[in-house]
Amino acid sequence: MDPAAHLMTHFGPVSAEGLPVIVRGKGCELWDSEGNRYLDALSTLFCVNAGHGRAELADAAAAQMRRLGYGTTWDMVHPPALELAARVAALAPGDLDRVFFTSGGSEAVESALKLVRSFHQLRGEPRRTKVIARELSYHGTTAGALSATGLPSVRAPFEPLAPGGCHVPHTDAYRTPPGRDPLWAADAIEHRILFEDPGTVAAVILEPVQNSGGCLVPPDGYFQRVREICDRHGVLLISDDTICSWGRLGTWFGGQRFGYVPDIITTAKGITSAYAPMGAMIVSERVAAPFLEQDASFQHGLTFGGHPVAAAVALANIDLIEREGLLDRVLANEDLLRETLEGLRDIPLVGDVRGAGYFWGIEMVADRETKAPFPPAAAKEIVGVLDREIKRRGLICRAVDRGFPVIQLAPPLVAGPAEFEEIAGVLRAAMTEAAVIHAG
Repeated sequence: MDPAAHLMTHFGPVSAEGLPVIVRGKGCELWDSEGNRYLDALSTLFCVNAGHGRAELADAAAAQMRRLGYGTTWDMVHPPALELAARVAALAPGDLDRVFFTSGGSEAVESALKLVRSFHQLRGEPRRTKVIARELSYHGTTAGALSATGLPSVRAPFEPLAPGGCHVPHTDAYRTPPGRDPLWAADAIEHRILFEDPGTVAAVILEPVQNSGGCLVPPDGYFQRVREICDRHGVLLISDDTICSWGRLGTWFGGQRFGYVPDIITTAKGITSAYAPMGAMIVSERVAAPFLEQDASFQHGLTFGGHPVAAAVALANIDLIEREGLLDRVLANEDLLRETLEGLRDIPLVGDVRGAGYFWGIEMVADRETKAPFPPAAAKEIVGVLDREIKRRGLICRAVDRGFPVIQLAPPLVAGPAEFEEIAGVLRAAMTEAAVIHAG
């Protein structure tokens, strides 16, 4: 049996047979076992923010392993977790200065959903258990996080889900009718809170830029309106920064890009640039207060939360981001990346180009004048052609069908003009091929 037959893939077949075997990486490039070279325009999975092959991150892991390979953050702690918690608290907005470490993003969201229930229980409001999220949103695959996730294809195989998930429209400015209040999607959150009964709603969870659906950017004032709505109804605001933090938008956290301060931040991926598994929940003093006042414990924990090796890598990663000025690099190159992708609008399939920082989506439509989507069979065909042609040309990005074909891009923060040009060249060839096949 092929050794790959033993490996079950994620969101895919129960066999890895036929898939590329990636063996080496440097900067924005990867190579497989056959010697084929790929340009990584997705930071592999929105996470290798500092780029591949960073020896300083490997060195930090090795040095920590020699000192202490494992330690908990349960009834004892260790220096890397203490130092990283203080570092993260200093970078986070507002009074979010208490940090609970996890192994990844789903666990960070799961932790936040459990924390908000405990918070409301301590305040004498145990009926507050519902969580409002957006349609098409992705918040993770663990039971609670999946109930908040708004992707039917991901939810349906595992229903019935944990109770409490409620969904509202997302911020698709491309399809918002002319003349409509640009903050209508924020007001829809208040409508849902009132519909559910505010006394039953625990939290609203939102990504700064929504990943699924193709990098849906909030309109100006959206998060300020949501903040007001949450405060008016005693609901906590969770910012799911699993993708949007650690420089992806040119800021440490998404709230800093869009001018809002949540009650809780969930983060992962880029905190270590994916050189070690780690996530975190960052909590405001307001949310921590009832636990401190009542000497109450948060009855939740993870074996590998705050792992010393992962914490050491995260510290080295933050040092690297600061030393190389990667946040400023993203902001300096953002307009060029946008312009490069906007240059693809002459291709008939391209309907919308949207995003922020180094996080972009390209939506394809059947008719650009009317913004008409493709019929389901045609959308599936186009995504299939795009996926095949993009990979054949050595580019790593994401082509998916979310009710419409969309390409997503999130290059490492070290990428620049040369990488942007190569990305656009591959996408032009692949989308032109898809347009020809569809027209035929």
